[in-house]
Amino acid sequence: MIAVPHYISPKDYLDIERDSPVRHEYRRGLVYAMAGGTDNHDRIAFNLLKLIDNQFGDSSNCRFHSGNVKVNYQDDFYYYPDAFVTCDPRDKTDRYIKRYPKLVVEVRSPGTKAFDLGDKFEDYQQLDSLEEYVLIFQETQQVECRRRISAGSWETVIYGAGDDVLLESIDLRFAISNLYRGLDGQAG
Repeated sequence: MIAVPHYISPKDYLDIERDSPVRHEYRRGLVYAMAGGTDNHDRIAFNLLKLIDNQFGDSSNCRFHSGNVKVNYQDDFYYYPDAFVTCDPRDKTDRYIKRYPKLVVEVRSPGTKAFDLGDKFEDYQQLDSLEEYVLIFQETQQVECRRRISAGSWETVIYGAGDDVLLESIDLRFAISNLYRGLDGQAG
């Protein structure tokens, strides 16, 4: 991630982002160009979204989104998670920005590891609606699931090869191997 080195207001960010061919994330006045992802990153996100779609079917009031829709908290941040779920009817009023996700998922890249585990997680914790923050590793079959257990308190569950992953917030259980189907250079 490369930051634009001067303050930009949230309004200016949104104006610029609307017409930009490159996606940018926003955090407290700084704008970061998003690096391109790998084919494995893309496939893992696709596999997860397919599992969520199968879980919800046609009758769910929840909606899932890929990395093309922003999650926002006040004027603090605008992020593009790799996947997220919202069940809040207030999120149906804006097609570009969602503010009440219950599940946020990031496919971890080597260059974003520290940010995803640190500042980004701290930012996401400000969302009262958030129940789970999930990091999916690309290099190995590993999923780190952080669950809110009370106000300000989170527990971490780590799943590895051979495990079933449970996303409690959307009542979804699946074999971890399903996330890594079809990868080039299969994660092991």
